[in-house]
Amino acid sequence: MLMKCVRLKRIHARLILALLVTLLLIIIVSKLKTNENLESGQLVLDNNSTQIFEKKLTDYERRIIPNLGDNGDPSFLEGNDAKEGEKALKTFALNTVLSDRMPLNRKLRDPRNKKCKRFKYNPKLKTSVIVIFYNELMSVILRTIWSVILQTPSHLLKEIILVDDASTEENLNGLLDYYIETRLRNYNIKIIHLKHRLGLIRARLQGARAAQGDVLIFLDAHCEATEDWVEPLLSRIEEDRTAVLVPIIDVIEANNLAYSTNGDSSFQVGGFSWSGHFTWIDIQNEEDKHKLTPVKSPTMAGGLFAIDRNFFWDIGSYDEQMDGWGGENLEMSFRIWQCGGRLETVPCSRVGHIFRDFHPYSFPDNKDTHGINTARLAHVWMDDYKRLFFMHQPGLENNPIVGDLTHRKQLRQKLRCKSFKWYLDNVYPEKFVPDENVVAHGQVRTEFEMCLDDLQLADDKVGPLGLYQCHPHMAMSQYFSISEKGELRKENFCSEVFNEHDVQLTECHGHKREQYWVYHKNGTIFNPSVNRCLSSEGVENGGGVKADICKDTLYQRWKFDKVNETAMAV
Repeated sequence: MLMKCVRLKRIHARLILALLVTLLLIIIVSKLKTNENLESGQLVLDNNSTQIFEKKLTDYERRIIPNLGDNGDPSFLEGNDAKEGEKALKTFALNTVLSDRMPLNRKLRDPRNKKCKRFKYNPKLKTSVIVIFYNELMSVILRTIWSVILQTPSHLLKEIILVDDASTEENLNGLLDYYIETRLRNYNIKIIHLKHRLGLIRARLQGARAAQGDVLIFLDAHCEATEDWVEPLLSRIEEDRTAVLVPIIDVIEANNLAYSTNGDSSFQVGGFSWSGHFTWIDIQNEEDKHKLTPVKSPTMAGGLFAIDRNFFWDIGSYDEQMDGWGGENLEMSFRIWQCGGRLETVPCSRVGHIFRDFHPYSFPDNKDTHGINTARLAHVWMDDYKRLFFMHQPGLENNPIVGDLTHRKQLRQKLRCKSFKWYLDNVYPEKFVPDENVVAHGQVRTEFEMCLDDLQLADDKVGPLGLYQCHPHMAMSQYFSISEKGELRKENFCSEVFNEHDVQLTECHGHKREQYWVYHKNGTIFNPSVNRCLSSEGVENGGGVKADICKDTLYQRWKFDKVNETAMAV
């Protein structure tokens, strides 16, 4: 009898335990579903919340000025609004007041070359447009969405996916969702609210994982699409699924929201600097300069591009160990070219983009994510040419902060990707390599231990070729080359003589006599166009060197670290 009671108690205990486990599972599943709903942007509102949001939106819509900014014309406010707009421009690098007054569905003129209308596109592919944002102005986000809706044929638009990278702005945590669910309910728009800030790269991966279209088109949250922007992108990918495409990116001015272009036929493609930054470069091939069909681009800016969805994953998507923002565009550019794809600019697709003078928001942990991410790509994709990047960032070359590279190196091996030397020779042959095919390179010293120096010249400026005390280590500010073309240069800047004696660092032109120099075996650097020699005489530390009448003096003797003596002039 006692044993029977014990058995019954054990059975009851097991039943109670099973019920408790079942109840716990129900709670967990319910919690997960709740979290999933919150992340996917399903907004659940009671009557009171609905009334609050509706009032906010109604008040907001009343302040919009009809036809303001139509055709992409510059717009201006008056009175207090104008003053507040100027203040906002200094704080947010954008006239937020003007943006809030401008219609969200404003009409833009067609910025394309008129000959683009001759092309007839009939793509069958559908696209998922993915937009990432963090504390972006709501009106800017909505203008991006509206432009995509209005300028994309419905049969080509599978969905718009918004990924909120854990924004803290109040309007982006309720009012934006309410606008989409009430004003845009007839369109397939998904919004994903991330609980923790992941940064641009990982947030984009979240959007890509949710996408169902044949093609992924990534847009920044401050863009405006224009007429027939998507058809040439989809048609080209239909021809070649390994083609990754960027539209011509026009400028939307941050102060007056004017849609600006450089003309209907002039455009540039992407390049890069050895410091690891994206640059715009002129098209080198004369035949390509006025083409309206896709043109080869060595790199892309990264904010706007289209890619076959399966190819995106096949070629390695993004390096998920890259943090925050920066470097991912060059990493993807090199990888696409080296691993069997093509990167092209499509002249008949144009999208406007707001370019700010500074970032109005902070980045996670205030780390140099651009530098760290670029160090990752240098180690994986640039082979021995990574030496040129690490001359700019020596502290990152062997730094564990760069993280584990095993998976990305395995990806390169798996895809049987080509070398970076192949990339330079076949994709970007015009790229200047400062220690290859040169007469001399390195620090350039005088007899008095002073060195040529760029005096911290900014990338987009013109300034004197300076003289400064030689650094004990190789610093990029003192790294110069004399090319086989006779250019005394630093990557994209060449030394040029002005007014017969002033020597300035300015954009390399290749065809100007004033940028031609001859390095003689006696150490003089001679400019035939003015019949003068580079001189440090009378130049103080931090001053600019001169072109002076050639004479036998120590002030006109220069010594490079490394010299190809057979290429020097007698």
